[in-house]
Amino acid sequence: MLLADIVLIIHFMFVLFVVGSLPLIWIGAWMHLKFVRNRLFRFAHLAAILFVVGESLLGKVCPLTRWEHELREIESDQSFIQYWLHRVLYYDFPESVLTAIYGLFAMLVILTFKWVPPAIAEKSASKHQ
Repeated sequence: MLLADIVLIIHFMFVLFVVGSLPLIWIGAWMHLKFVRNRLFRFAHLAAILFVVGESLLGKVCPLTRWEHELREIESDQSFIQYWLHRVLYYDFPESVLTAIYGLFAMLVILTFKWVPPAIAEKSASKHQ
């Protein structure tokens, strides 16, 4: 069970990164914080949400969900979000609704690249001398 709990914590941290980074970028831009324009951070965030959208469009269960269920010996074809929404809200959203939400969220992340563009890589000082 310890390994399943570790997978769950990693999964939760991934979801927190995907969901939490967007408002963090907006607030950070408003506060003029430099880290929100970090290219590595921004492209990692974009890649993460695009991965979620892709697996949802393909009808695949997240590998982290599958691993946790296997470790807990739970049989389920629900996604991580479906599983926890059901547990929290006692309502089961159809996967198509979640796919639409993921897609809209991904569009917000992409639009944020326009609203709060990542910093352009600086050229080294030696090239300008």
